[in-house]
Formats: sequence, structure tokens, C-alpha cells
Amino acid sequence: MLQEFKIFIAKGNVLDLAVGVVIGASFGKITTSLVEDIINPVLGLIIGGVDFTQLKVVLKEAVGETPEVAIKYGNFIQVLIQFVIIAWVIFMIVKLANRLRISESLKKE
Repeated sequence: MLQEFKIFIAKGNVLDLAVGVVIGASFGKITTSLVEDIINPVLGLIIGGVDFTQLKVVLKEAVGETPEVAIKYGNFIQVLIQFVIIAWVIFMIVKLANRLRISESLKKE
């Protein structure tokens, strides 16, 4: 069983997946920083100095040690912007890969 596991791990698909996960995690951090540190401050300034992370609807105020209950829609906006950026980049990568694949098939013919 150990030998089978070694063969499985050594296959290119598993290694490609591992590299993709690591690069994806790093890209996620870059995108988070882009949105939090660059895009949201500019958008906040444009719409009147609003900090997106502070946007919320308080359902119940904090009482003593009990924290407030709030819908933090500002965080949702931030995550939504991150998602759109990541989805756009993935779309562009897939589009480029498809174009390269088509051009390679035309060269073979």
C-alpha cells in the first residue's frame, strides 16, 4: 500500500494540484491586500470617506460583556470585490490557456 501511495503522490496531476493550491493561496492573499489596502480606501474616499469594514446594521446593541449582534455588510462587500477580481483573473487564465491550446492544435494540422 505504501508503494501505491508513493506512485500516486509522484504522478504529475497530484504535484500540479499541490502547486496550484499553494499559488492559489498566495494569489488569494495578494487579492485580499489589493482590495483591503488599495481598492476599498479609494472607493471609500470617493463615496465620502466610508470604511467598508465598518459598515453594518446593528440588530442588538452590546450589553455589558455581551457583544453587539450586527449584520456586517461592509465585510461582505469587501469579500465580493475580492471574488470578482479572482474570478476575472481565472477567466482570463482559462481564456489564454484555451487560445494556446487552439493555436497548438492548428500547428499540428
